[in-house]
Amino acid sequence: MASQGYKAWSVVTASTVAFTVCFMIWMMFAVIGIPIKKMLDLNETQFGILVATPVLTGSLIRLPLGMWTDKFGGRIVFFILMLSTIIPIYLISQATEYWHFLVTGLFVGVAGGSFTVGISYCARWFPKSRQGLAMGIFGAGNTGAAVTKLVAPSIVVAYGWAMVPQVYAVLMLVTAMLFWFFSFTEPSHKVGKSVTVGEQLAALKDPKVWRYSQYYSIVFGGYVALALWMTKYYVSEYGFDLKTAALMAAAFSIPGGVLRAIGGHFSDKYGAHSITWWVLWVSLACLFFLSYPQTEFTIHTVTGPTTYHLGLGPFAFTIIMFTLGIAFAIGKASVFKYISDDYPKNIGVISGVVGLAGGLGGFLMPIMFGALVDLTGIRSSAFMLMFGVVWVSLMWMYWTEVKPLDAKRHRKQKELDTLE
Repeated sequence: MASQGYKAWSVVTASTVAFTVCFMIWMMFAVIGIPIKKMLDLNETQFGILVATPVLTGSLIRLPLGMWTDKFGGRIVFFILMLSTIIPIYLISQATEYWHFLVTGLFVGVAGGSFTVGISYCARWFPKSRQGLAMGIFGAGNTGAAVTKLVAPSIVVAYGWAMVPQVYAVLMLVTAMLFWFFSFTEPSHKVGKSVTVGEQLAALKDPKVWRYSQYYSIVFGGYVALALWMTKYYVSEYGFDLKTAALMAAAFSIPGGVLRAIGGHFSDKYGAHSITWWVLWVSLACLFFLSYPQTEFTIHTVTGPTTYHLGLGPFAFTIIMFTLGIAFAIGKASVFKYISDDYPKNIGVISGVVGLAGGLGGFLMPIMFGALVDLTGIRSSAFMLMFGVVWVSLMWMYWTEVKPLDAKRHRKQKELDTLE
């Protein structure tokens, strides 16, 4: 009989592989959406809706999935979720009209809900001191966004965009079978039949849940939005072909997934608050530079007018995006460390709520990116929007966490001084 330690690591490995494949499929339109945009002659807003549609259902379903995971166990919920997406994935290859893609995209989006199932499923196999690492390893499945950018363009160039969903449908079936054989069930991890839906949802009255949701709408929602948007951005802004643009965009997606485990380790060691605080500041600095549009200005000098150009070239842009990807990766882990610390008995539901908020950020932002480009004609307006959202998160964190902690330290210091 397998030991508890073997089962725990087998569950994490199987879940991480399954989540990687789910994320590959969830981000599929980031690549195939570009030839579809050309085929259907879509504007930027319509393209934003197309790539964001799977994110909507993947977000909305996270709360019920979290509740079902607490109630029935992660193994069966994860397995059924994967099976339910196979036919819709294949049907994308048969679509010819815009609404066909939107409808099939909604059903395929269920794959994005796998995060809430897996994060709760994996965390419960480990003690509290190691849950940050376990959740970080599982969250590394976000690299599925990068894998799609590396694999899908080659399939598109060689066989056409319709081959991508056909290959992915087979991949999902194989992954679901492997997951079932290498995962385990632990009855003690379930919350029990006596727990009602109302009791599960009672934690939603806690304002901390909404604050963590705001943080996650940046570090995960922003990651999803940019992972969907960046291939198109490189094509439009710098004139790259699809394969090169996807490869460059992977520089953001890869650290955004792989380094999540490091974020979990840091969060275990230094605490969720400290890590998240610095993540938001680094993100703000990166978005400040990314927001600046390509600009030409003329200065009238004594020798005549002189024109200068300001703007990020593709190399500098990619370096900053890489840095932002690292920050988001660490932040995704640190936010969920908050949850495992504060809600150890209700991880599924709370992760579902926070994951829902993050997913909705990933759904709304690409649409807003497209609308802003259509309205302003400025491609970097996407980063201007994200800069504002990060600033709001920093201010919220300062007034609700940083300032109270400073006041607490000040009171303790005064008490020590009095005793001396």
